[in-house]
Amino acid sequence: MTFSLSRLEHPIVQAPMGGGPSTPALAAAVSEAGGLGFLAAGYLSPDAVREDLTALHALTGRPFGVNLFAPPGEPADPGAVQRYAATLCDEGELGEPRWDDDRYAEKLALLAQERVPVVSVTFGCPAPEAVADLHAAGAAVWVTVTTAAEALEAARAGADALVVQGVEAGGHRGSFDDAAPGQIGLLALLALVGEAVELPLVAAGGIATGAGVAAVLAAGASAAQLGTAFMLAEEAATVPAHREALRSDSATALTRAFTGRTARGLVNRFLSEHDADAPSAYPEVAHLTGPLRAQARERGDADGLNLWAGQAHTLAREAPAAEIVHRLAAEAREALADAARRL
Repeated sequence: MTFSLSRLEHPIVQAPMGGGPSTPALAAAVSEAGGLGFLAAGYLSPDAVREDLTALHALTGRPFGVNLFAPPGEPADPGAVQRYAATLCDEGELGEPRWDDDRYAEKLALLAQERVPVVSVTFGCPAPEAVADLHAAGAAVWVTVTTAAEALEAARAGADALVVQGVEAGGHRGSFDDAAPGQIGLLALLALVGEAVELPLVAAGGIATGAGVAAVLAAGASAAQLGTAFMLAEEAATVPAHREALRSDSATALTRAFTGRTARGLVNRFLSEHDADAPSAYPEVAHLTGPLRAQARERGDADGLNLWAGQAHTLAREAPAAEIVHRLAAEAREALADAARRL
């Protein structure tokens, strides 16, 4: 039977956080606590995804999800990428910019073979044939959307649910087209998408408390997806420099400086100095800056890292993931009851 959000004990989904923070231990802890944990398959080889799945199965028998990056569009203008590379020459060793599809088809086949309960897709809409293949393997298919038009396209492709990502969210915008990323606040976007389609909605973006969970449930979502709120969890693999930055009151901003794709992160030196020059060129820029970001992680240099974070990052708390889930659920129940009393 295809996974349904109604099966969750708590309507809380741990967002997939590619590039490090997501781990099998984190996903398992959230699922075991009654939410839905997620693995991030983006940037990983199919073999690495298989290893994560094996590790996750050893930790939980409960449902979970895996997120894929949809293939990017046409390769970027090489001249624009090279001009950006020239502005980075004093930063250190650069990578070779190249276009690739993150081995999307291989990972899609792997998740079908492994009969993953939920497969979510970001950066685009899977073809109806791909959705049908996942359905045949028993998977529910979720698509991340940032506009009502994207929601309609995902519904036509056969999506089972939509991750409605408001502009408050940390990390990459899930928009289908980076040239025109959806930049609508979450509550407004939930209303617009809810009017456009009749599908379960998973609200994402700037949710870090139980009151936030309650708000999106009242606004029509079937569940809330939280990423930054889990980045300080004990089970998350968030690097120390990133953890420390999340504890600060630094502002966040949207930028293409690190990957060539619009994403929200904490403002640091690299973002401030290079944002204006960065082209829309994903994944070319991601490969270009990859060595710089790896070196910054090794040095513990928060000024050279992509410090993805949502607008409510100061509300994230350090705790075991299960404790975070239970606290959010209890706070949401209290907030909804309080709101009902006011009515």
